[in-house]
Amino acid sequence: MLELIQTELEDFETQLGAELRSPVAFIGAIGEDLVSAGGKRLRPSLTFLAGRLLAAGREQAMQVALAVELLHSASLLHDDLIDDANTRRGVDAAFRRYGNVVSVMSGDFMLARVLAILARSGSPDLTMLLSDTAARLCEAQVLEFQMATLETYSLENYFTIIDGKTAVLLAAALEGVALLTAAPERERRALRDFGMHYGRAFQMQDDYLDLLGDAVALGKPVGGDLREGKATFAILKLLGAGVAEARTILRRHASETGDVARMADLVHEHGADVLARTEITGAAGAAKEALTVFGDGAAKTALVSLAERELARAR
Repeated sequence: MLELIQTELEDFETQLGAELRSPVAFIGAIGEDLVSAGGKRLRPSLTFLAGRLLAAGREQAMQVALAVELLHSASLLHDDLIDDANTRRGVDAAFRRYGNVVSVMSGDFMLARVLAILARSGSPDLTMLLSDTAARLCEAQVLEFQMATLETYSLENYFTIIDGKTAVLLAAALEGVALLTAAPERERRALRDFGMHYGRAFQMQDDYLDLLGDAVALGKPVGGDLREGKATFAILKLLGAGVAEARTILRRHASETGDVARMADLVHEHGADVLARTEITGAAGAAKEALTVFGDGAAKTALVSLAERELARAR
């Protein structure tokens, strides 16, 4: 599916390493870890597919891919510290290895590199897009904490959170290319809409798997979100239906033995899993529909396939 942009992704890894290079050993080590860990590289993949769709120049797409991925990576360093996470992509979280100060400042270093890339792009529109994206990301993280603390559980808050944490970054990865290539407004809007809908489907599938997935396939224990007091879509449906036991488990962050398994049982018993799957299917369908403004081609087919994959992804 991504063979189409394999060369771009390989170049991206090289340039990402260059952006993260530092004479300060700890910052350099965190940067090297980021490059070697790789991950899904979903955001740059979206950018390079958008570049193919819009016939963008290689450097234009690369600038967007690097800026968005560095913004994302900086947020992960900060998130791990906020969430007191033990691992990231199977290894100890950066703040566990290097301490809080090094982790936070390394995240800030990545944000500084984003500013440099935006300056080199010479595009006020791209700068404004990434500024708005970063602001929404921060707001979403705080809202997630606020919702858990004040118990202001609602689907409205949930969608604001997942849009800000995930969807806006995916949308920026696509829309940024449209801005640099001066694409027509309808194409820019279509790419942004695809990113927002696909981002919702992607995050909702992650949330679904975190509670109902297979721990072996995921490579980590299930129930991580619940143990952090996060109310995801299926759990919110239980709360809305007045399932008192679900609220009790959520309030105590699934701290008692068997809590995660019991919450999963409640989700199945009340049909909240079916509601979640229906919502994911709808978001993936809306993402595909957004691309109808473009003619058929390999890049469009790859984007559609990414959206469809959310309906069956197991990790």
